[in-house]
Amino acid sequence: QVQLVESGGGLVQAGGSLRLSCTASGSIFSRSRMGWYRQAPGKQRELVATITTDGSTTYADSVKGRFTISRDNAKNTMYLQMNSVKPEDTAVYYCKATTISSYPYWGQGTQVTVSS
Repeated sequence: QVQLVESGGGLVQAGGSLRLSCTASGSIFSRSRMGWYRQAPGKQRELVATITTDGSTTYADSVKGRFTISRDNAKNTMYLQMNSVKPEDTAVYYCKATTISSYPYWGQGTQVTVSS
């Protein structure tokens, strides 16, 4: 059974920084494309950033230049460094693993709240 566990969420002031972590159990991590998504109240879940097995990254336009996604395959962990956060970054942040067979696994989410 694969489990993804996010951590690092919390309350931060606008302009501040936060680092989220997503740790995977099982043996799929190094062979999976990983991603961060977020869902604000009343809105659909949206893509924040992705990272492939070889480290290639993509970002939503709204976070480019402020957020950095990375992964440590030895620790089965993915990170999201969030800098210069804005109130509109407030959401529940989810990590997702997509296996070679395209099966998706989701974490339970971690709340990020940015105060103005």
